[in-house]
Amino acid sequence: MPRILAIDYGQKRTGIAVTDEMQIIASGLTTVPSETAITFLKDYFAKEKVERVLIGEPKQMDYTPSESTKIIEAFVEKFKTNFPNLPIERVDERFTSKMAFQTMIDSGLKKKQRQKKALIDEISATIMLQDYLSRKKF
Repeated sequence: MPRILAIDYGQKRTGIAVTDEMQIIASGLTTVPSETAITFLKDYFAKEKVERVLIGEPKQMDYTPSESTKIIEAFVEKFKTNFPNLPIERVDERFTSKMAFQTMIDSGLKKKQRQKKALIDEISATIMLQDYLSRKKF
């Protein structure tokens, strides 16, 4: 069974998470500089079968677009150009960074380790993907 991949795209860094082949568990894959995200994904898709990609959709509390919407929309268009046959699903990414930070605290990471923004982005992508998997089962 092909995997599902989640992308938490940001201006500087992009967190990436992926499911196992049975699509049961979401795991953080990596964080890459955003300018290299498409190149990384080309390489990854050449090695692994992926059936769909989730891309975070930033929204304000009132569901209006956030200030990073333009950056992410430009990435989505670039993604569609490079991978026209790969389905994209947009998912709400509100609170994922806060949840990721809390996860780091709960798991006992030291303050120095919690300051690694790349890890927060990877965990955020994992949270988006695990949430998607939980909703998909019902």
